[in-house]
Amino acid sequence: MAARVAALPRGVAARVAALPRRRQEFLADAGLAAGLAVINVGAILPYRDQLHPAWLAVLLVVGQAVPLAWRRRFPVVVALVIGVVRVAYDQVGFGFAPFPLGPAIAFYTVIERKGAVWRWIAVVLSITAITVSEASPGHDQPYDAMIQAFIFIAAWGAGLLSRATRANLRAAQARAERAEAELDAEAVRAAEVERTRIARELHDVVAHHVSLMAVQAEAAASALPGKPEQAERSVQIVSDTARQALTELRRLLGVLRAPAEPLETTPSASLADLGPVLEQVRGAGLPVDFDVLGAPYPLAASIDATAFRIVQEALTNTLRHTAAPHACVTLRYEPGFVTVAVTDRGPRRDPPAAINGSGLGLAGIAERVASCGGNLAVGPTAEDGFAVTARLPAR
Repeated sequence: MAARVAALPRGVAARVAALPRRRQEFLADAGLAAGLAVINVGAILPYRDQLHPAWLAVLLVVGQAVPLAWRRRFPVVVALVIGVVRVAYDQVGFGFAPFPLGPAIAFYTVIERKGAVWRWIAVVLSITAITVSEASPGHDQPYDAMIQAFIFIAAWGAGLLSRATRANLRAAQARAERAEAELDAEAVRAAEVERTRIARELHDVVAHHVSLMAVQAEAAASALPGKPEQAERSVQIVSDTARQALTELRRLLGVLRAPAEPLETTPSASLADLGPVLEQVRGAGLPVDFDVLGAPYPLAASIDATAFRIVQEALTNTLRHTAAPHACVTLRYEPGFVTVAVTDRGPRRDPPAAINGSGLGLAGIAERVASCGGNLAVGPTAEDGFAVTARLPAR
């Protein structure tokens, strides 16, 4: 079809290409029918003096071609009409019959487009029609039957080959559509994972620094006007913490910039960066002990960052939700595992949020631990405190 369109003049080809597929197929088949009708008429015109009546012979050979314009839409009906017309031509006794190209093309279309039952019916009817035609007067040459059989066998093979090719193309198209759908779904899942990761990082950074600023702002407000030096120190901590929060936000938002913009990257957070975090929390008025049990060893980057964020978020929750006078951070190194524990002692100002509920901090911790294949335990302690304990694989 594409080759036929390309062979037309440029303007005509553009108009044909813009038509619906069914209309394009009809125009192609109509062209085939018209061309074959001209060929059939041209084949018998030299013998018109021997055909009586000549007009009927012309009508019958044209009838073997014109119905092909509808061959794809009504393959069985077209094949029956053309077959009947061909048999009628032979039964009338007209000689000099043109090659049975019209019946062969109609037979090919049935083989290509219809199911097994119709294909076998077409084979049986074609054999019957050829036998009847060859038994008609004027068909006494053996090669005539051989040519007819050869043409229809070739049409049968071409129809099966075209049918298999179309089936393979449909299967390939279906596979391509499934692959494209899977790629789209994978892209959506990857985007969702990335959005969750960025949201988790933003929450950890913002919640930690903003919590420190809130605590220090309350301390500054309570110190005024009687303790100006203490108030000034709290305000300075708020200022420093705000600048740190902005720096962290710029680092995280850098991944959302346009690709053409250069990115300023910094190393991922790790347990080696716990010192400033602990000092910030202590500066906010919460004493924190830090214990390391076992011999420290290098952790995978993702595990190191996860352990750091667990400590940061757990201490942030302690500042925001408890009136605890003390907290403790413990790192326990074991062969193949590291355990991070953050505990506090003292009454809570707010009820603890459920891990999978609205508490984004604890939910973020749970997601991080699950992504690493670790185990998490969160809950109250016997000393009226709260504990967050995560056991993470080292690699």
